[in-house]
Amino acid sequence: METSQVMRTTGAVREFTGQPVDDRVVAEVLDDARFAPSGGNRQGWRVAVVRDPAVRRTLADACRPVWGEYVAQLELGETPFSVVAPTAADLDRARRRTDDVPAFEHIESVPVVLVVAVDLRQLAVSDADLDRHSVVAGCSIYPFVQNILLAARDRGLGGVVTTFLARVEPQVAEPLGLPEHHALAAMVLLGHPVRQVRRLRRNPVESFTTVDRFDGKAFRA
Repeated sequence: METSQVMRTTGAVREFTGQPVDDRVVAEVLDDARFAPSGGNRQGWRVAVVRDPAVRRTLADACRPVWGEYVAQLELGETPFSVVAPTAADLDRARRRTDDVPAFEHIESVPVVLVVAVDLRQLAVSDADLDRHSVVAGCSIYPFVQNILLAARDRGLGGVVTTFLARVEPQVAEPLGLPEHHALAAMVLLGHPVRQVRRLRRNPVESFTTVDRFDGKAFRA
């Protein structure tokens, strides 16, 4: 598949067929993904290929209250888990919701479940001392996560990334054997999609690109 087509059609896929994904294919996906950039080329990522149905269920159940928080904030028109605006949602009540969590209800049958962690000792966090939440730390892990999706898409697979586990890291660290000084970055579900993504909707370049300054004129070719 052409690189441009892969990037333009790698959407979030949460429904998979029953067709299994061979371990060789998973290894190939990770083999491609490892060429992602990271600060100082430290490659601090770790991946757990979770096969045990009981561990999968533990992860899914841990994510359910987080999903409840997420949905409750969406229903109020908020950006969930915003670091700028506090939520007006009743989070205690939200965590008790019993809504189905897409792709998690039958996590035992998802073809591939990957949990991605990062070694915090390998991160160069240049914005750590600013008076806001750090965003730079993610630069050394999320390109790798995106590469997993792109490599999977190139092989006809689909997938979805969730960061819900990071919110309940202390709860799932022991079942995953999370090493000291490591943080959970994402859980990635992969498989053969029920429906192939053909086209994604995104804002046009001129809507987010300006010349010289962020308040400058729109960039147009």
